[in-house]
Amino acid sequence: QVQLVESGGGLVQAGGSPRLSCAASGLTFSSYSMAWFRQAPGKEREPVMAISRRGSTTYYVDSVKGRFTISRDNGNNTVYLQMNSLKPEDTAVYYCAAKYSSIWYGNTPNYWGQGTQVTVSS
Repeated sequence: QVQLVESGGGLVQAGGSPRLSCAASGLTFSSYSMAWFRQAPGKEREPVMAISRRGSTTYYVDSVKGRFTISRDNGNNTVYLQMNSLKPEDTAVYYCAAKYSSIWYGNTPNYWGQGTQVTVSS
């Protein structure tokens, strides 16, 4: 039984710096590349950042360059998304995803989390 449980979302002010967490269980965490996706109202779900098994950032969307950082702690089976300088357009449901591969590819994870809402006020 695999579970990916996101936390850290909520209402934040523009310019804020929350950190999202995704706690994984039921899988050998270090064997999976991980990613964060997001879906804003009326928009398609998009990949935000991805990280390899060993902790290298392998993807980021241009809109978060210089503002977001993805990291992982294989000892604690947790992946993080540090979000800095938030903008209202960052408002979305953020999803954690896992894929059984050394590095992330495609948009077809093996597992999805349920998502956490991040709302950025002006």
